[in-house]
Amino acid sequence: MTVNLEVADGVATFRLDRPPMNALDTATQDRLRELADEVTRRDDVRAVVIWGGEKVFAAGADIKEMREMDHAAMVARSGDLQDSFTAVARIPKPVVAAVTGYALGGGCELALCADFRIAAENAKLGQPEILLGLIPGAGGTQRLARLVGPAKAKDLIFTGRQVKADEALTIGLVDRVVPAEEVYAQAHAWAARLARGPAIALRAAKESVDRGLETDLDSGLAIERTWFAGLFATEDREIGMRSFVEDGPGKATFR
Repeated sequence: MTVNLEVADGVATFRLDRPPMNALDTATQDRLRELADEVTRRDDVRAVVIWGGEKVFAAGADIKEMREMDHAAMVARSGDLQDSFTAVARIPKPVVAAVTGYALGGGCELALCADFRIAAENAKLGQPEILLGLIPGAGGTQRLARLVGPAKAKDLIFTGRQVKADEALTIGLVDRVVPAEEVYAQAHAWAARLARGPAIALRAAKESVDRGLETDLDSGLAIERTWFAGLFATEDREIGMRSFVEDGPGKATFR
């Protein structure tokens, strides 16, 4: 398998395993979509970590494979490419990317699909497709601009330059920078903490933020209002409010 799945303590780890650089070929893309669908359905999975291993997250698409594709082939494939990444982005559970080494091109786009990005001090991120006479095709022009703003996104996409972890943190491309040997442990701890939270409320929060960003303010508020009211029908809401009144904030054990 080009991506392995491990589940422990309510956290699923997608472990990219295509040495030496975890190039994201079509088989890997399809595997990511398959795993995204699986963890979405599984009740024992409450959060997800995406990890490439100790040395590299993913250095991009498989250029040798892409070079053999003509216009017609890419027209046929590009929808599946985007669908694979969108499936990861739409996992209705918290997702964290644990980024070591290179996260370039498709690797950077995969990290953009996560809700939170923890990067190693040695991490380098970027969208170098312009250097191949291309643009990002797995969501980079859209998710990157929404995350860091259009001007910073254009800087990275127009130049194809790589940014080190400290700059990535400054511009908001990653959320935390830690020593390389701590990346996975911290990512798993973050995910495990959220895995103990109220699953339906976390899903509601994620969908409200993500879908709200895709529409106008009034429509976003409608999404929020619908989810907010709906959560009053859940057992977790009752548990959370009862615990707050009886024991104080932050002590509820959700089911």
